Amino acid sequence: MSEAQSFIPTPLYLSESAKARIAALRAEEANPELRLRVYVTGGGCSGFQYGFDIATDMAEDDTVVELGEAAVVIDPLSYQYLVGSTIDYEEGLAGARFLIQNPNATSTCGCGSSFMV
Repeated sequence: MSEAQSFIPTPLYLSESAKARIAALRAEEANPELRLRVYVTGGGCSGFQYGFDIATDMAEDDTVVELGEAAVVIDPLSYQYLVGSTIDYEEGLAGARFLIQNPNATSTCGCGSSFMV
């Protein structure tokens, strides 16, 4: 009989390209405390939209998710909409951007920057 194992769910996942980009931003700024802030605001075609920013300061009620060389900060209001999501980073002809694959979204817009729950 095998022993029971505990599992602590991760509130957020990062693709390897997102981890690499956040680590590169830390290196470019020479600031190991630099984090990617991910937030949700009202608006966009589908009701809510994602936002990204570089954060060095955290509020007392922010959640910090450390994933190797990368860290993400989420405010308490946005957290509920982002649990279980995967953040990805892509570079292409249209430019470079962070993207979110959100299992909580019931619909998204064509560009993927807004969603509905």
